[in-house]
Amino acid sequence: MKKIDAWFDSHTKGLNDWQKAALREQWGTMQNVLSSKSRMHRVVADIVFDFSDKPRLSNQRGNAILVASSIYEACKYFELFQGTPFKGKCAVVTSYNPQTPDITLEEIGANSETDKQFIYNTYTALLQNVAALPKKSKTETYEDQAKKLFKEQPANMRLLVVVDKLLTGFDAPSCTYLYIDKRMEDHGLFQAICRTNRLDGDDKDFGYVVDYKDLFKKVEKAIAVYTSELDKSAGGADPEVLMQDRLSKGRERLDNALETVALLCEPVAPPQGELEHIHYFCGNTEIAGDLKTHETQRVALYKAMVALVRAYANISDDLDNAGYTPADILHIKQAIDRYLKLRETIRNAAGEKLDMKPFEADMRHLIDTYIEASEPRTISPFEDMPLLELIVKTGIASAINSLPAGLKGNKEAVAETIENNVRSKIIKEHLNDPAYYSKMSALLDELIAARKAKAIEYEEYLKRVAELAKRVEAGQADDTPEQLNTPGRRALYNLLRQGASGTDLLHVEQSVAHYDVAGSDEVMVLTLKIDEAVKHARPDGWRGVQTKESVIKAALYGILQNMDEVERIFLIIQKHKEY
Repeated sequence: MKKIDAWFDSHTKGLNDWQKAALREQWGTMQNVLSSKSRMHRVVADIVFDFSDKPRLSNQRGNAILVASSIYEACKYFELFQGTPFKGKCAVVTSYNPQTPDITLEEIGANSETDKQFIYNTYTALLQNVAALPKKSKTETYEDQAKKLFKEQPANMRLLVVVDKLLTGFDAPSCTYLYIDKRMEDHGLFQAICRTNRLDGDDKDFGYVVDYKDLFKKVEKAIAVYTSELDKSAGGADPEVLMQDRLSKGRERLDNALETVALLCEPVAPPQGELEHIHYFCGNTEIAGDLKTHETQRVALYKAMVALVRAYANISDDLDNAGYTPADILHIKQAIDRYLKLRETIRNAAGEKLDMKPFEADMRHLIDTYIEASEPRTISPFEDMPLLELIVKTGIASAINSLPAGLKGNKEAVAETIENNVRSKIIKEHLNDPAYYSKMSALLDELIAARKAKAIEYEEYLKRVAELAKRVEAGQADDTPEQLNTPGRRALYNLLRQGASGTDLLHVEQSVAHYDVAGSDEVMVLTLKIDEAVKHARPDGWRGVQTKESVIKAALYGILQNMDEVERIFLIIQKHKEY
């Protein structure tokens, strides 16, 4: 304060006492104290940190609005954000439209600029490269572009700095945070905080309001008054608008998420080791349909884990402030670590890859902050490769070695993991080539039965299951004729070789020589004949259009002379994009 007084005195030597008092009154208001550059720097730093740390903001699916107290402050905030990663991804939207008369009568010191001059210069610079749309000013065009990006591309428009605009009637589901640095109350405050309550996905349950002006009591009053006026006569869900403390709500979500995962794992048979969890979530490998049957349990586990990771990331920096004791925090961290490893085990055992991209930021925050690890090193170039592909490319031993530590030490768990991966691939690809994958399924059943009956040694089992995995992954046998050089041809050939009543191979009209088929393989001739006929007859965009599908069926009937066989073959044609 002494330095401020000294500065004031030195710059007002030529003023009388009345003038000094008037100047003190003007610049000594709380408004101007709060708009000091150092405070605004701290607000900017706070917002930039949130965007690197908070869910939705850090993964670029959400964005935010900052409410400033005046157009000058909005422009000042905008200028400060240009020196951060927000440059090019931040816009200022106010009621101001630059006009030359705004500053022509302003007096400027030699090394300073007035508020109006600063606002004018800021807008002139940001509108410099904006081409006005028909019947719109440059400012209107700029604001329309900013709002469109904010709604549709939150990763490219991270923050809008406003004063009064966009606080009513502006619906942007991506808006997750509202930073308030302005005195507000009543209806205007209520409307403003409602900007964050539009939902746009499973990763947004509610919005956040960050209050820099200690408006809490006014927020409570505004919500109480204006939600009491909501129309509840239409029935259905209660339209109440609720304000919830971030930490208490965060704790509730975390506790519920932990309990949900625990309940999902509760039915697992004792001693609840990895093998027992694989049995519960993946089923019995001897039963072909068991992996699919247990898919519901696995999906529930995966979803519950996503909810747990998000709930933890939301308050991970404030666990003690949320009321958890040090012992509670340690227990939570250990539980989450255990559940993450369990999910990885089940993913491997079921041969399933999760799309984790929407949750990468949450996971990165979780791992970087709470999971200790030594410096990373490259073990192999195949880290994200499915297990079957690993077996093909690196061999069975290397593939097993890539499994989680606890899993690869258990022979039964390893065997069932491989079998489930093979089964999963068979299920996914079965409709593309029913005959081939039915044969592979039967071979897998035989191999599982031999392993469980201990009819073969474990080493021999691994050798045979690796060979089967290669055949399943390849989608064709090693001795496949070279003419079957597309997935569609191979599927047709395998299905026709199964034989079907009503198909007389002796009535194939084209000669063997025409198709360059070695020997007298009538099935091969028929396969190539169907392939050629379909590709010749198919109309553009035929899938799902009954009249166009009938053209293909007619071509098939001309060869097969049997409608049951036409329908059977048509299912293969329909599945393969080459047709």
